[in-house]
Amino acid sequence: MLQSYIPFLPQGAQLVNDHLAIYRHNSQIEFYTASGPIYSCSDNDLYGFRLAQGILVKQTKATPAQLAKALGVNRSTVYRNFKKYEEGGAASLLVDKSNRNAYKLSGKKCRQVQGLLNKGYSLRVAAKQVGITEGCIRYGIRKGSIVREEQQSEAEGSKRRARSSSERSREDNNCAIGIGAKREADRFLASNGNLVEAAPCFSANEGVRHAGVLLALPVLANLGFLQAGRKVYGTLQKGFYGLQAVLLTLAFMALIRIKTPEQLKGRSPGELGIILGLDRCPEVKTLRRKLKEMGLCNRAGDFISFLTKRWTDQDKGTIGFVYIDGHVRPYNGRKHKLPKTHVARRRLCMPATTDFWVNDSNSEPLFYVTAEANNSLLSMLDNEVIPQLRVLAGEGKRVTLIFDREGWSPDCFEKWFKGGFDVITYRKGKYDPWPQESFMEVESEVGGKGVKYLLGERSVRVRKDFWMREVRRLCDDGHQTSVMTTRQDLDFAQIARRMFARWNQENFFRYMREEYALDHLVTNGVEQADVERLVRNPEKKEKRKAIAKLKEQLENLKKEYGDKALLNDETRRPTMRGFNIANRGDKKEIIGLEQQIEKAQKDLKAIPDKIPVKQLMAEHEIVRLETERKMLTDAVKMACYRAETSLLNLLGPYFARNKDEGRAFLKSVFQQPADIIPDEDEGILKVEFHTMSNPRSNRALSELCKIMTEQSYVYPGTEMKLVFKAP
Repeated sequence: MLQSYIPFLPQGAQLVNDHLAIYRHNSQIEFYTASGPIYSCSDNDLYGFRLAQGILVKQTKATPAQLAKALGVNRSTVYRNFKKYEEGGAASLLVDKSNRNAYKLSGKKCRQVQGLLNKGYSLRVAAKQVGITEGCIRYGIRKGSIVREEQQSEAEGSKRRARSSSERSREDNNCAIGIGAKREADRFLASNGNLVEAAPCFSANEGVRHAGVLLALPVLANLGFLQAGRKVYGTLQKGFYGLQAVLLTLAFMALIRIKTPEQLKGRSPGELGIILGLDRCPEVKTLRRKLKEMGLCNRAGDFISFLTKRWTDQDKGTIGFVYIDGHVRPYNGRKHKLPKTHVARRRLCMPATTDFWVNDSNSEPLFYVTAEANNSLLSMLDNEVIPQLRVLAGEGKRVTLIFDREGWSPDCFEKWFKGGFDVITYRKGKYDPWPQESFMEVESEVGGKGVKYLLGERSVRVRKDFWMREVRRLCDDGHQTSVMTTRQDLDFAQIARRMFARWNQENFFRYMREEYALDHLVTNGVEQADVERLVRNPEKKEKRKAIAKLKEQLENLKKEYGDKALLNDETRRPTMRGFNIANRGDKKEIIGLEQQIEKAQKDLKAIPDKIPVKQLMAEHEIVRLETERKMLTDAVKMACYRAETSLLNLLGPYFARNKDEGRAFLKSVFQQPADIIPDEDEGILKVEFHTMSNPRSNRALSELCKIMTEQSYVYPGTEMKLVFKAP
């Protein structure tokens, strides 16, 4: 099959995929397609090597993951070079060495560097502020023109040994300007507006609580988390805590289950500050102020879009099937009036906001949209979800939507089918049962476990000239569950499995509510809602109530009139005419009520079903809960959940019930203490874990440490690679 795509290859060529191959010979690398060699560069040509990655991913069908595996480099490296090439062309991959002054250490620069090192700055930060390279400073140290901090005195050198938790606690408590605020010089610069953002700076510390969360940092980076923040928000206002510190704080809070900013008050600020590379983590008011600043940018939607595109670009196959479902967030406050909707888990109708989530074929979150006044699933699919999926999937790729019967609409199914979207959903309404002989037993696999279904299928015409496929499952109790789809190419076992796997999305909602506080409102702020939005006319409801009362009165009068007729004394009034004359008042009242009801029903038809909400409420009262900060924090939680899932997938060999135990294990790993030891000479940041509760957990942790260390991830803002070590 491979030869049909690339018919002639040199002996020893390596296949990247069906359409691309690599041939190495005589210190040269050549790339072949079906048309022959398309690119060549030398083994030691770094620029040509980077350029090849950009060209091949853009011009061929090779994915970054396939090319990275063939070239023996990290997938993120290939993806980064591809993005540079795509945005800036071949010139963007050149390394600029035009500034020769960056390699010269004059006397003035030497004094500036020495002053910064004396204040505790790292070599990287000092080099950046002076405008020279770090290698230039290291050369000065070897010559003796610059003296590092540990060489100045034994007293200062003793400070660089690993500090215990009790020592850190005493230091944090004795800080003059606040608990844990030890970087006084940087905070003074920040208070005067002379610091864009405090740079991460690490020292040796023993037993740092929650240090295990650093294991998730390389995965978050691969998901594009920090890259999305820098791309969308750029930089925040000058201050000690910048964009990186805020995003990492939110991510670490989510992973170690600090569910609200207020819960930071119960944690040691100095301990959390260490894993951020700072003296302490932000206070609650500081974090909320930074969130408000980011919210005012109105770019949370762009932040989610960037992440979603990054995830789908890494694996287009995950959006072949997508699950869509609504998640209702109740509002328990009394300050604002919000539209009401039914909250299924509480079995109540209460003020709430409905978010419609889109998850990929693995039930991993992609994005969500917030409904205006709890719109239906059908309208949100048509107006919001499908247009975004079309952009993500690209022209020509069909996407299958999987949702519950709330989205049932044969008219829309036909329109979507013609537009490149298939559906799998439950059939709505009543339907006749099929005979038992219509079903056959099939075996399938759900969640790694074998299952057996009794399935049958037929074709059903749902509209004129539009047919759908119906697959039914016969349950043990005789109930028949009907699944409708426009997919004609899948076997009925796969259709049933895909539909029933929708419960994974429900499990996702439950997990996110319990572990990540998905329903928490990060702010009580509101924003103006659409004043022209149509709502049900309450006048019509009141009119129906009035008609119902009149009908009840009429029914009672007729009953009384009938009872009197039954008990009529025929010796006094032998004819009905005489009875009617005697009870003419009652009959007149009955006729009057019938006329009132007839008139009221005519008036009811004249009343419009819906009216603009501004006719019912003052415009300042027509509000909705603020969406920007909520979307931003939810995007952080989505990225953290995906990072957790990526780590979970590595634990399969160590837990027999990985899906049940894996996330609980990772939760304990994120809470695990570790020693953090920087080594600037080696350019590494060691994270040495303390032992866990049992050998199996230690083995799993050891494997995670090996894999994350192999990523060679550099802690953002430094030049130190993270190196993890298990007990």
